[in-house]
Amino acid sequence: MAMQTIIIEQPAKAWQLFKGVLTARGKTQTDVQALPELTSVLPSVVLNAASIQAYAKVCGFTPEQGVPITYPQMLTFPLLMHFFASKHCPWPAMGTVHLANQIDQHEPLFAGDTVRVEMQTGELRSHEKGQVFNLEMRIFRQEMCVWQASQTLLRRDVSRPVGPLFVSGLNVAWPLSRQTDFSASANMGRRYGRVSGDMNPIHLWAITAKLFGFRKAIAHGLWTQARAVSAMIPSQSLAKAQLQVEFKTPLFLPARVALWTTHAAPGLLAHNAMFEVKNAKGDKAHLRGQLSYSMGSVACANAHA
Repeated sequence: MAMQTIIIEQPAKAWQLFKGVLTARGKTQTDVQALPELTSVLPSVVLNAASIQAYAKVCGFTPEQGVPITYPQMLTFPLLMHFFASKHCPWPAMGTVHLANQIDQHEPLFAGDTVRVEMQTGELRSHEKGQVFNLEMRIFRQEMCVWQASQTLLRRDVSRPVGPLFVSGLNVAWPLSRQTDFSASANMGRRYGRVSGDMNPIHLWAITAKLFGFRKAIAHGLWTQARAVSAMIPSQSLAKAQLQVEFKTPLFLPARVALWTTHAAPGLLAHNAMFEVKNAKGDKAHLRGQLSYSMGSVACANAHA
């Protein structure tokens, strides 16, 4: 089957797309052999300085750190919601769990940049709890790939999952030490939702979270990821970075959590650290990850095909 490309010139507002996702009917399939080969494209997006600043403030980044390496994922959110609301996705967004996330920054981005944003369907993998699938994100500046990410998602209500077994890439007992604590306020889901566009009811209030089986509102996994990264990087822009994260247990709001880290042997990039975000007692991990970065200027090697 040939790859289909969908150009989205004027994406709907995130809340409009999410409304469509919430009201989707007949979208739960249990026997999916492959996702349709699909690329969705926002051909021209300008990085807005005010939006970057609002995101950075919520996630703990400073102006000196430039455009956070996690921020470009916000630009892909309309494509993600468009896919879930379309006929091409066999499952609804509600009940789909963000299992893992990987980011590769090849060159830094700047406020005012005009970029092309793409999302492509990826492979299926099986999981003991259901079906795992990937959505691949790419951002191009002047036909050069400067940033890419892979979202790994889990659909629980699939009785016959297909594909190779999903295996954790971070399932290692690391010698971590507690570095710093930070708080996730009761309204963090609403604050992050306003800057990201992700107004999923499970993140907003306890009463709406309970409608979907959660005892309290839970923090966005991408906020927890960003908040940890903001505490780990220096007070300057990163030239090149790689981030790999797996989400382990929900972070109920409000909460006090701790960042635990360890530095590994030098790898491809100058700085390389493993980390976890744990509960205040330090006996439960909400998130596990690895962050590598370099400060020097690095040219992007990936060209847009």
